[in-house]
Amino acid sequence: MDVVRLGPEDDATAVTAAQLRAMVERLIAAGQWTPGDPDITIVMDAGYDVTRLAWVLRDLPVELVGRIRSDRVMRLPKPSLKEYALAYPQGGRPPKHGKEFRFAKPETWPEAVITTATDTTNYGKAEAQAWDRVHPRLTHRSAWLEHDGELPIVEGTLIRLKVEHLAKEREAPPVWLWSSKTGAAPADVDRWWQGFLRRFDLEHTFRFGKQTLGWTTPKLRTPEAADRWTWLLAADLRRPWEQPAKPERLTQARVRRGFRNIRAHLLCPARVPQPRGAGPGRPPGTKNRHPAPCHDVGKTVKRPETLKAIGRPGRRHRPHPLPQTPRTPRPLPAVQPRPRATPGAGRTRLRPAQVLAHPPPGPMLHQPHQPHRAGRPHPPDLRLSRMKEDH
Repeated sequence: MDVVRLGPEDDATAVTAAQLRAMVERLIAAGQWTPGDPDITIVMDAGYDVTRLAWVLRDLPVELVGRIRSDRVMRLPKPSLKEYALAYPQGGRPPKHGKEFRFAKPETWPEAVITTATDTTNYGKAEAQAWDRVHPRLTHRSAWLEHDGELPIVEGTLIRLKVEHLAKEREAPPVWLWSSKTGAAPADVDRWWQGFLRRFDLEHTFRFGKQTLGWTTPKLRTPEAADRWTWLLAADLRRPWEQPAKPERLTQARVRRGFRNIRAHLLCPARVPQPRGAGPGRPPGTKNRHPAPCHDVGKTVKRPETLKAIGRPGRRHRPHPLPQTPRTPRPLPAVQPRPRATPGAGRTRLRPAQVLAHPPPGPMLHQPHQPHRAGRPHPPDLRLSRMKEDH
């Protein structure tokens, strides 16, 4: 596949899916794949959304294998109705997803369905564990934001690869891979992680272009100039016994030999510095009449991230399936005003002199203070009753 430059508004997953679909269709048209042959295996790194690509390319005879981060959380397959009835005898709605599978917590891992061990030359003993029908829990975000209907369950095979050491006896962290194929055999698991290690050879190609050929050394202003510089690097210096080859079929060794000869004849983009001080520059107060064009780098278009941002109702705001008839509100009963109590009703007033002139002979009983309520008489006064008995 050719390298495609992504624009500010392009989606990397959509562009990748279009490239893969075109490549598979060319292979089928050329007769390199016929019905009955094994599916075409496509291996990719962690920078691609392998789950989304597996769903978009589900109608093609391909199986995708991609590396995923070591801090992901996926879901196991949902239990069967019999297993759910035994686990929850009280009943309830069956779950859509199984338990969580946290890559960073081994206590959440069930027993592996497939376990293989292979001796390698560069990495020592390679152990691979595989779990079937493991899938992520999708949400209406990112590439699934504009998905119509209920989100699908994209199941696949999860692989954990662990080797003894890397080059120069360095410690090797585990590598997690996910394949879009379910019901895999041990031979399929070994083929997938071995194909991923072969994919790593592309990284050496990029390093060769950057360090040896100076791919990213010049600071160019326009994308067209960068494309011309890329094709200029494809020089050829063949030996007398070698056959001529097209630019897209050159090997790294022949390009390196040819670039070594043409690099000395290339002009320097900048002028030779003169042995003098700083130049006078533009006079103060004058404007720059020839400004250099500025190009935005990266994504300059902000994409919506939620359903509310694109004007679609979410799960909590879905319309009711049945038509709702408007209800007539019931009239509230009229509240009658409460009659106000007459001041002094239900109690006898005594003069202060009369109370002080005839104190009770016995000890006075203490009564706690009770707040007066409107329309309710006060409790009888014991002092008044004692005075009446004395008289």
